[in-house]
Amino acid sequence: MSIVLGVVLVAATLLLPAQTSVAAAGHGGAMTKRFARELVKFRQRDRSPYRIEHVTELQWRLKREGKFRFRPNGRYGTATRAGVKRFQRRHDLRVSGNANKATWRVLLKRSNKNMRGARRRCRGSGWHVCYDRRNHQTTLWRNGRLWNSWLVRGGSSGHKTRTGTFTVFRRDKDHRSNLFGSPMPYSQFFSGGQALHGSRNMMDPYEGHSHGCVNMFVEDARQLWSLTHDRRLRVHVYGRWS
Repeated sequence: MSIVLGVVLVAATLLLPAQTSVAAAGHGGAMTKRFARELVKFRQRDRSPYRIEHVTELQWRLKREGKFRFRPNGRYGTATRAGVKRFQRRHDLRVSGNANKATWRVLLKRSNKNMRGARRRCRGSGWHVCYDRRNHQTTLWRNGRLWNSWLVRGGSSGHKTRTGTFTVFRRDKDHRSNLFGSPMPYSQFFSGGQALHGSRNMMDPYEGHSHGCVNMFVEDARQLWSLTHDRRLRVHVYGRWS
């Protein structure tokens, strides 16, 4: 009897972190703050969809700002560091060559495209996501205030992400596709089988497409989940297909 009880207690202990993680993530924590991103440093790289360091995103955003002229490759080399330094000098930030919190805060505010379209749709009270298909961009708004932004990819030409205004109606942190058997972590469904979720095969948001869902880096999908999983979330999809 004591052996069985011991096994049960051990199993409960092992399950506890997973059971409590969603609640903990939903309220507080550094990554729920406005424009939060991890520190990205020289010599880091995006190794796989399971090990994203946000170097590719950094390069794309620097490119939008005219501070990086090469094709993003996910490697934080000398050209990326030089681009970060140029951006930091331009905006009176400490010139470290690393993308720290202060650098990300300014970069995430400035490097979004077509913000007029997003503001028009996401200006209401509560939490709103605006997905701009043309610009591979998802912005998160809280009570009409820009909260964060992520680079994403949407559906292919034959499986386009549907445009319109929706409300998230189902959530599944550990969802797996019924059609393709692929993992869809941190899924937030807004239109039929289309959801905002983490992608296990996306390295660059400008390469490839989904089957209609809005693919995010897994860490980004977790960040969005932490902010909104227990809130009413409106989703606005617009823009020309790309």
